[in-house]
Amino acid sequence: MSEAENLVVGANGVAVPHFEHSGEGYRSYEVHQRERVGQSTEKINGAQLASADYAANPYPYLQILRENYPCYRDWINNCYWVTGYDDVTSIFTDEANFETRPKLWYYGLQGFGRDLRNEMPVLWAWSKAMDGFAVPVAEQLIAGFGKGEADLARDFAVQYPIVLLGRMLEIPDDELGTFAVRYWRAQRGVLWYPQAQLAGRQALDELVRYFTPKLAAASDQETSVLAAVAAVGGSAADLVTTLLEADHQTLHGALANLWMNLLIEPVNFDHVKQDHMAMKIAYLETLRHSPPVITAERFARHEVERFGRLIPEGGLMRISALAANRDPRIFADGDRFDVDRRDICHREARGQYRADGLPQGIAFGLGRPSRHPAVPEDRPRSLYALTRDTAVAASWTLAQMLPDLRLRDGTTPVARCLRIGETYACWELPVRF
Repeated sequence: MSEAENLVVGANGVAVPHFEHSGEGYRSYEVHQRERVGQSTEKINGAQLASADYAANPYPYLQILRENYPCYRDWINNCYWVTGYDDVTSIFTDEANFETRPKLWYYGLQGFGRDLRNEMPVLWAWSKAMDGFAVPVAEQLIAGFGKGEADLARDFAVQYPIVLLGRMLEIPDDELGTFAVRYWRAQRGVLWYPQAQLAGRQALDELVRYFTPKLAAASDQETSVLAAVAAVGGSAADLVTTLLEADHQTLHGALANLWMNLLIEPVNFDHVKQDHMAMKIAYLETLRHSPPVITAERFARHEVERFGRLIPEGGLMRISALAANRDPRIFADGDRFDVDRRDICHREARGQYRADGLPQGIAFGLGRPSRHPAVPEDRPRSLYALTRDTAVAASWTLAQMLPDLRLRDGTTPVARCLRIGETYACWELPVRF
């Protein structure tokens, strides 16, 4: 067949090549193009899922998706939205068919540095440092509050993870501000914003230059993360990569959202400040009701059928923790923050029980459930357990030091994303004490 004979003229007068398909399997692209024709989604469209209104309050849109479009093909943003609890957990834990790509992939960086989070010396040093500094850092920040008033979002939740990292990485106080700016830019550059990516790439290089001499002069202490990185042959680029890939949003967002939920209804705070276990349950309920990382991106490893759709290789699945964690089929009155919730221990799909035996709302930033016991003998606690214990320790310290905390009069705090895809957190939480 000649090149001219191989052309097919469509109804719009455009000639396109015609190819004979002799291979096995699906023709993904053709299936997708046909699928689009006649598809009716009158209740919502993709533009709404990338709007300022969605960033400010995503739940109304996610509720529409969950109740009407279990696997919504978003043509505008070129992805699939999955919002039901069992569906989300099935994608989240299915490593055979789906993958989470590292943050360096979004930067387009190959060979920048190694992620050392699976190196046992680094894990032990990280765990011991977090445990050792969790309470002192909380006490330091609380002592720096203004007389009788503060903003818990700005003065506590935002600063706590950064100051904690500073102590763990042996960063002097006078250098912590510069580190925080670079670290924040590096984390924000992961998103699909060209300017943010450029600033983030520059921040990564600046952090490598900053840590190179510090790594060479690391102290030989059991809790020194820098010494542990050096012990496994890690470079400054490896350390920066590990910092980038590690979760930051959960500790910051969970602290902000926990205290927002506790103080909106003062009876909640009065309940938890009397009982350390009650504070822990309130933290777990916060991860369910107000998860800081509300969506995760999973990519199809190969062509796969799911939810009655054909997902092509590389297809982007945008799975929603916020929608899944309020699924009425799983949690009674899921929109309500219940400081003493009992169905938080509901069986989770696909073995989603956490290492401590208390399953709860999905927490993307903390990764998949640990396969190890709650208190393993040969390795530190999981990131999930470590983050939980740190957040609860910091919150308990705050509750004991300032037992009369109340919202400032006329304040109505809310959680929101500063930009699409960023941390879903309360950014203003003025209090008096």
